[in-house]
Amino acid sequence: MTEVLFYHLQNQLVERVLPPLLEKSLERGWRVVVQTASEERADALDSHLWTYRDDSFLPHGTWRDRDAAEQPVILAVDGGNPNRASVRFLIDCAILPEDASAYERLVLVFNGEDDDATAAARTAWASSKAKGFDVTYWQPDEQGRWQRMA
Repeated sequence: MTEVLFYHLQNQLVERVLPPLLEKSLERGWRVVVQTASEERADALDSHLWTYRDDSFLPHGTWRDRDAAEQPVILAVDGGNPNRASVRFLIDCAILPEDASAYERLVLVFNGEDDDATAAARTAWASSKAKGFDVTYWQPDEQGRWQRMA
């Protein structure tokens, strides 16, 4: 059954939250697609994932790369799955893909301070529940650790 996890950002940026979540996915041996809303955003994340930590980098590529099928993490702007990922991250109000049930896990990261993003997350929650997916909601505690709220 497909799991859909909703990560509610509060006073946090996707650039800070996404890399550790991707690292955990790779530690579990999962291949990942990160879908964003624009090519510009994908390019910015591409640069960020190479430099977000001084002591390491996150191996990844973009949908444009010739070797996209070999990359453990792909940044994309559409519903494609060039690296046969089992996990898909949706950021910047990216919508659930038509083939959502083909993934083990969908992770929807949304900005709780943005009314449009919150409304889109609520719509995705209702849609996910209607499809029978296992849906959970996560918020950070005061120390920034993710806590399951529902």
